[in-house]
Amino acid sequence: MKIVEIINPAEKRRIAADVLADLPEWFGIPESAASYVNESAELSFFAANINEEYVGFITLKETSPATAELCVMGVKKAHHRRGAGKALVAAFFRKARKLGYQYAQVKTLAAGTCQEYDHTRMFYEHMGFLPLEVFPTLWDESNPCLIMVMKL
Repeated sequence: MKIVEIINPAEKRRIAADVLADLPEWFGIPESAASYVNESAELSFFAANINEEYVGFITLKETSPATAELCVMGVKKAHHRRGAGKALVAAFFRKARKLGYQYAQVKTLAAGTCQEYDHTRMFYEHMGFLPLEVFPTLWDESNPCLIMVMKL
């Protein structure tokens, strides 16, 4: 597996759309998925490539001069639990540190809201993120947003 930084906005959109289409449990609302795809084209973007196929990606977004947000990440289901996610997060951390950020954050659903997102939250905890605060209505009442943070 190779982790590569993608610069071309059209290629970022293509990779993001392909990966997110494989993850309807997480990205099943078409408008939200399209928004992630479009936003990804403007952000720092890394992709996991296995045998000439992009199987996952991660983006980095500045939320303050001190903080980089893991804005969106996805790994095709057939490649879950095989190291692509860890490798993508490691690339995110390297880039964030190189750019001088002191903190990283990620938004996900609060614990107990959705089984798939409970697994996502546990992955982020395993990568070193800690729960900071739940915002019950940031997205909407049925999707309470948990912000997780870590010092880089």
